[in-house]
Amino acid sequence: MIALALLAAAVPSPDVTRTETAQPVSASKVILVGDSTTAVGSGWGSAFCAERVTQGLACLNLARGGRSSSSYRAEGSWALALGEARVPGYRRTVILIQFGHNDQPGKPGRSTDLATEFPANLARYVAEARAAGALPVLVTPLTRRMWKDGKLDRDLDPWSDAVRKVAADTKTPLIDLGARSAAIVEAMGPSVSNLTAEVPPPAEVASAASLDRVSLPSSTGAPAATDSGIAPRTGKMNRPFDYTHLGPAGASLFAAVIADELARAVPEIRGSIMP
Repeated sequence: MIALALLAAAVPSPDVTRTETAQPVSASKVILVGDSTTAVGSGWGSAFCAERVTQGLACLNLARGGRSSSSYRAEGSWALALGEARVPGYRRTVILIQFGHNDQPGKPGRSTDLATEFPANLARYVAEARAAGALPVLVTPLTRRMWKDGKLDRDLDPWSDAVRKVAADTKTPLIDLGARSAAIVEAMGPSVSNLTAEVPPPAEVASAASLDRVSLPSSTGAPAATDSGIAPRTGKMNRPFDYTHLGPAGASLFAAVIADELARAVPEIRGSIMP
């Protein structure tokens, strides 16, 4: 009898007024699609998701190193991104799309023709993102930091031009990361811009940059084979110095550029982006 009395006392009576209220959540989502200059660990994407969005904007980085506008689709990564774009409940889903580095010639299995295939691929990404209910935003490729004869070697400019044209033809918002990153790197000069790299430059590279304003040849950043003693659940990456990939300082710098440009390109989510 005592136990029953205690149980009855613990259960609120039907006439108890509940004061808890819940407002429906209103959140948007941004999905990052691209190559290593956007990807986790080597690009601006991680810093953007960690530092430049508020709790009202979910951020998912699906960029993958070594991918082109062709290979990213062929391997199924784009299908994953579209699946994420179709997830219900978000007020707006935005997909940032950045390719170009691996579309350049000389990369077997990845290269695309600049005049035909590359722009066609981008236009298809735009159309399919819209069909999935998302807002596509095209991003021109991050500049490389190679210097020649005292000037920045802007070898990706033709690919940036192609992205701009597709954006104009399809009326797609554009983030001109190529132009802005080139202007920033040119203002920095060879020595300072090397500090944005994934790892510090070797002594001879640093000397050539500071004394002669030239860039010595560097590794492409391709990962080396793992040692047999590495634990099976531990990832290992070989990260030599190069003029393409970003370390923490570079990632934070260019993530700020992306945030600034995205707030301009898509005003409706400006309130969810950190300046």
